[in-house]
Amino acid sequence: MAAVEELVILAGIYAAVSAWTVHFSATKPELAISNLVVGIALAALGLCMSMAPERSQDLNFVVLLLGVWLIVSPWVVSRDAGTGAILSNVITGACVCLFALVAGGLLMSKRRT
Repeated sequence: MAAVEELVILAGIYAAVSAWTVHFSATKPELAISNLVVGIALAALGLCMSMAPERSQDLNFVVLLLGVWLIVSPWVVSRDAGTGAILSNVITGACVCLFALVAGGLLMSKRRT
């Protein structure tokens, strides 16, 4: 289970710096700020989840919501985000959602045993 939380941390770090690695920070600064804030939040939540895994079921839901926000934010925050920004956000958001669902599933299976 610790591997999933570390993947959330890595996805958060990538989301935070993605505007500068995909080069849309100059053309879409509002999306860059959104990604920076969400990425920092994801990294912090992943760190909290790894420090207290027994209390991370509520945090999984927040991580899932942040992943969904990453997916929809190119259309909500900026109208014409560009292909690179859209692909980066959708792929990162889908991975974050997958990590949250896997971590939640692992927590549920741990409780049953």
